[in-house]
Amino acid sequence: MTLSLFPAIATYFEVSNGQDATRLTDCFTADAAVLDEGHIHQGHDAIQAWMAGTRKAFEYSVTPSVVTQEGHRVIVVADVIGNFPGSPVRLEHRFLMSGDRIQSLEIG
Repeated sequence: MTLSLFPAIATYFEVSNGQDATRLTDCFTADAAVLDEGHIHQGHDAIQAWMAGTRKAFEYSVTPSVVTQEGHRVIVVADVIGNFPGSPVRLEHRFLMSGDRIQSLEIG
């Protein structure tokens, strides 16, 4: 089954799986915020640093399995498998879109 994702969200998951992290600026607005594990990462530099730190700390893959959309809000349930404590996990990624880019992302 192929999921239909906004291009920006598809790019986010490609980068999450180890592709070119500089592409994050293509999918997030300049003032976007990511909330992950209780920490907020706001703006392109902070989001790139967060992603780089996560990729450096752990090896993992993220596979989206379910997507639902309500207006500008998109929820993607993804299976995350890697060498981190508690693996594998199923996480909900709650995106708020602004035009064709991600304005905010909450992971939990």
